[in-house]
Amino acid sequence: MTISINAAFDSGNIVVESLAGTTARLSIRKDRESDFYQWFHFRVACTAGDALELAIAGLGDSAYPDGWPGYAAAASYDRDHWFRLDTSYEAGTLTIRHTAEGSLLWIAYFAPYSMERHHDLIASVAECDGVSHRCLGTSLEGQPIDCIEMGTGDTQVWLYARQHPGESMAEWWMEGALEKLTDPADPHARSLRQKCRFHIVPNMNPDGSRRGHLRTNYAGVNLNREWNDPTPERSPEVLCVRNAMDESGVDWAMDVHGDEAIPAVFLAGFEGIPSLKAGQTEKFLAFQTALAANTPDFQTELGYESSAPGQANMTMSTTQLAERFGAVSMTLEMPFKDNRDLSDPVQGWSPERSKLLAHACLATLDQML
Repeated sequence: MTISINAAFDSGNIVVESLAGTTARLSIRKDRESDFYQWFHFRVACTAGDALELAIAGLGDSAYPDGWPGYAAAASYDRDHWFRLDTSYEAGTLTIRHTAEGSLLWIAYFAPYSMERHHDLIASVAECDGVSHRCLGTSLEGQPIDCIEMGTGDTQVWLYARQHPGESMAEWWMEGALEKLTDPADPHARSLRQKCRFHIVPNMNPDGSRRGHLRTNYAGVNLNREWNDPTPERSPEVLCVRNAMDESGVDWAMDVHGDEAIPAVFLAGFEGIPSLKAGQTEKFLAFQTALAANTPDFQTELGYESSAPGQANMTMSTTQLAERFGAVSMTLEMPFKDNRDLSDPVQGWSPERSKLLAHACLATLDQML
C-alpha cells in the first residue's frame, strides 16, 4: 500500500512531488506573495509498522538554510503530545525516517498552534475574573486581532506574539503566560496584577498562521518590518496594535519569537536606537541577568549581534517601542532545534517548555518591578 499525505487544514503546508510505497518526495510552499518558506505541517496516512522515509527537498534556498543542520522534525499521533523524529539534512534535502506506530501521523516544523486553539484560549481567558477582551482591529482577511487585558497597576506592559506565524512556540509561550496571570493562587500573578496593566496579543498574524506561512501576512509582508510606518493596505495588524499602544503608553514590552538556527533561548534588545537612555539599558540587562538566574533554559552566550550606536532598525517593534515610548522592550527568541544547554532527545524544545519559560519571564518581571 502507498501512503497518502495531506496538508489541507489549518496551518498546513506541504507539496507532494512523488509517492512510492512508504517513501515520499516533498517540497514546501512559499508564503503567499513572498519568497519566504520554511514552515511545514502535514499528516501521513499509513499502516502501523510502515518504514516511512519522507524527503523534503529544495531547502538550500529556504528562508534560513542554517536552521536545518542539527534539526529534528516534530511529530504527533494525537496532536497533543509532540515528539521528535529521526531527521537528517544533506545537500538541501531534509530526510525524515520513522517506523509508524499508528495509522495517522502529523509532522510539523514545530508543534502547531492552530487558530481553533487560539479561539479556545481567548474564550477561556476572557471568562476569568478581572479580565477583559477587546478586538484591536482585523487582519487583511478579516480575522480579529485579539487583545486580553488585566491588572490594576500603573505600569503598562505589552506582550505580543506570532508576528511571524510559523514561530508557533510563541503562542505556546502566550498560553503559559495567560495561565499564570489568571491563576488566582499564583503569588507572582497576584503581585503583577497589582503593579501592572497588561495588554496581551497572543497572535498578531492570524492570516499567516491559518495559511501555513513562515514569516508573512496575507499580503506577503513581514510584520516585524512595518513598525515605523504601518498602513491599512499592507499591515493593518501592526497599525491597530501600535495605535492601541499609543493610547495606553508602553513601559515594558516583550515580542515573542522563534529562531531557526540558534539552539538556545535568548533576548535581543534596542541598543542602537537614536534616543537611548542609560536607565533603559540598565533595566534590560538586569532583566536578562535575572531571567538567566531564574531558569536554566535561558542563557546569554548565544544570540544576535548588537546594533552599533544609532544604527538600530527602526522598522522592528522592539526598537520602535524603545524609541517611541522610552520603554524597556525586548525580543524573546526560542529555538526550533533542541536547547543546546539542556537537551531533551525525545521532545527537543517543546510547547511545555515554552509555557514554563513564560512563567519564568513573568516571575522575573515581578522581581524587576
